[in-house]
Amino acid sequence: MDILAKYQNELLAAVAIIILLFIYFLIKKGKTQKKELPSFEETPKEKEENKQEENKYKEKQEADQQIDEDQKQEVLLDGKEEGDFGIEEESVESSTTESTGKFTKREVPPHGKINKDDFKEFSGQRILLAEDNIINQKVITGLLAQSGIEVVIANDGVEALEILEKDDNFILILMDAHMPRMDGFEATKAIRKNPQYDHIVVIALSGDTAADDVRKMKEAGMSEHLEKPLKMDPLYDVLYAYGHNQKERSAPQELTHLNIEEGLEISGYDEEFYNEILHEFLNSYENSASQLVSHIKKGALENADQLLLDIIGVSANIGAQELKSTASKLKSALKENNKEEASKLFITFQKNLSALIQEIKSYLVK
Repeated sequence: MDILAKYQNELLAAVAIIILLFIYFLIKKGKTQKKELPSFEETPKEKEENKQEENKYKEKQEADQQIDEDQKQEVLLDGKEEGDFGIEEESVESSTTESTGKFTKREVPPHGKINKDDFKEFSGQRILLAEDNIINQKVITGLLAQSGIEVVIANDGVEALEILEKDDNFILILMDAHMPRMDGFEATKAIRKNPQYDHIVVIALSGDTAADDVRKMKEAGMSEHLEKPLKMDPLYDVLYAYGHNQKERSAPQELTHLNIEEGLEISGYDEEFYNEILHEFLNSYENSASQLVSHIKKGALENADQLLLDIIGVSANIGAQELKSTASKLKSALKENNKEEASKLFITFQKNLSALIQEIKSYLVK
């Protein structure tokens, strides 16, 4: 007991040291265990699996994005205005038919109210009017009267194609959509399939502006749509937009049937007097070919002979020697009852008269 009492303090100190050392080792071991905790670093297998998952996610995102783009494109297409007749200022290639035409459209500048005199700007141009309604024919020819524009009339689509087979020198066709025998849609499709008519613009005429009708016009190959009753402003705009094509394709036409110098010389170089004679010729003999046919069919050969005699004299006075010569030969053939020769000469007479009328009109509006 004495010994324990003697070393009591030392024993307590030793126990305290042991306890401290035990605590020290416990703390050190805890720190070591923390350092050895897993780092969660991916194994090569885990990396590969995660990469595959990431690629799948990216592919899904791209697919979703493409679907969105397609849907946007469908909206844009569906939102396009049906029957839009807009044409760029380059070669027209939007028609669904085989031949799309080789004409251009120029921008129409701002302008005031159009009157009949403004159409003189297009003097010398030729228009084919395919229209079965006589009143509509008169309205359009009346609008263009005294403009120098020649209007040739076809009463339906069949007649329009027949005219084009013989004469395709037109800048545009005003095509009624609804006509007997062959309507404007079928006639236009036939025109657009023929490369020979690529320079001719087809303009639809219709009082029906329903979406389905307008769509059919565009699909047929019609470039513009003019609504009935036809007004001067939109007609002027169409002529301005397309009226330059024919002039750009060919050189200015020379007067081959009307000798101005000769006519002025006969008129004493009185230009005003000469113009009066030309106007009188138009008023009196523009329809002389049909009058001549009527006389011959009725057997009124004396009337036909007198009409040709008048034309021979007036033709010489205005400087139209070619028509004078043809009329003289035709007069002789009829007098001799040479029907075959008269038939051939009449065709020549008709062509010469038509060409002369056009040249006179072109000269008078200058």
